[in-house]
Amino acid sequence: MNTARRTLLAAALALTAAGCAHAGAYDDFFRAIELDNGAQVASLLRRGFDPNTRTAKREPALVVALHKDSVQAAAVLLQSRGLDVNARNPKGETALMMAAIRGNLPAARALIARDADVNQQGWTPLHYAASSTSDDAPAMVTLLLEHHAYIDAASPNGTTPLMMAVRNGLADTARLLVREGADPTLRNERGMTAVDFARQAEREDMVELVAQAIRRRQPSRGKW
Repeated sequence: MNTARRTLLAAALALTAAGCAHAGAYDDFFRAIELDNGAQVASLLRRGFDPNTRTAKREPALVVALHKDSVQAAAVLLQSRGLDVNARNPKGETALMMAAIRGNLPAARALIARDADVNQQGWTPLHYAASSTSDDAPAMVTLLLEHHAYIDAASPNGTTPLMMAVRNGLADTARLLVREGADPTLRNERGMTAVDFARQAEREDMVELVAQAIRRRQPSRGKW
């Protein structure tokens, strides 16, 4: 075998080995996230693995970690340099949206500290927090509002966070949104208000809550 052919063969073998090594690290990375093995995730990041790596379905690693409630893995990723905190999955979901629906307050605070988008077009972190069944959902709503989340944000079909809360019968979250000034008179694309959503859910307590909020918004009529 001449020198040129030996050089080409050595280069091909090196590329193959590198590809196998990367594939192994890729599998190890997402397996560590799945198992919430923060130490393994940290080890791979120290060796130069990209924290913004996506799954085969184009899911950002941090979105995956938060969606799966892999708390330790998510905490490690949140400390990594070069992390794109606003990376979206194919559904348009961000890490902050995942933290919001899971009630992961430490992750949400860390994301906001790293300039994660609290407001965005379409579905927002506040929509996700308002539909969360987590015990920390009201605290998450409060956190987002403190960081200027738009309380009447409209989803692509016009649904507001208050509509999400009453549809799911989340009384504490609905009361909080009403108390903080959510507009109960808004309608979505189908012409439905928060009262309509409450009726659909067969939650008379939510119907009365929103009805009271509407009455408070109506100007009082003085006596002549």
